[in-house]
Amino acid sequence: MPVFYSAVPDDNGAVGPDHAATTSALRHERCDLSPSRSVASQVSCDLPLQMLIYFNVFYLPLWCLSSVCMLEVKFTYLPGYYQALVITGIVLVTIVEILRLYLGYFGNLEDNVPALSFFCVLTLAIQLPVLLFFVTDEGLAILPLERAIHILFLAFALAECLAAGRALRTLTKKLTLLFNLRQMAKVESFGHVGAPVLGLAYRQAVTPVAHLSCR
Repeated sequence: MPVFYSAVPDDNGAVGPDHAATTSALRHERCDLSPSRSVASQVSCDLPLQMLIYFNVFYLPLWCLSSVCMLEVKFTYLPGYYQALVITGIVLVTIVEILRLYLGYFGNLEDNVPALSFFCVLTLAIQLPVLLFFVTDEGLAILPLERAIHILFLAFALAECLAAGRALRTLTKKLTLLFNLRQMAKVESFGHVGAPVLGLAYRQAVTPVAHLSCR
């Protein structure tokens, strides 16, 4: 005689729309307590990088004022092409430095990978070469005060670039972990979607419901 089986809900005797609503609420609460929320709420801001940017903001006006004063002192002693190079370099460094500090400040606080990456690109591609030119080219008739302020500015840029690289590595690990946790949560929630009756979760065990005679 054939025996027919049917799946039994997790809660024996708890059926109907009320149980379905309760199950859905519990399932929603469990999703809200997923590890991805705790990981997302963690702050990845790099404190050394933020401190360097903070002090660099105050140092930038001093560097600009000192550079302009030193250029005025030695301007008449420089060849024409060096005069153009120094003026262009000071203007370029000042403009790029404002943009660079903004990107570093925003990217570090907001966990923004593109902003921090562009911050490193500007440092390596523009600031460091121009500052090295100001420090090493003897044709500029470098004054002692001028050399000191450029070396300090160069040290700021190098330290910020190293700190930004470390912050990018930490932030990338956090975003990778968060992405993996979200994918796992999606797979887990997919397993509970589309239950046959009233959205109830079923056991794998079965119980006989009827014994019918075979004619």
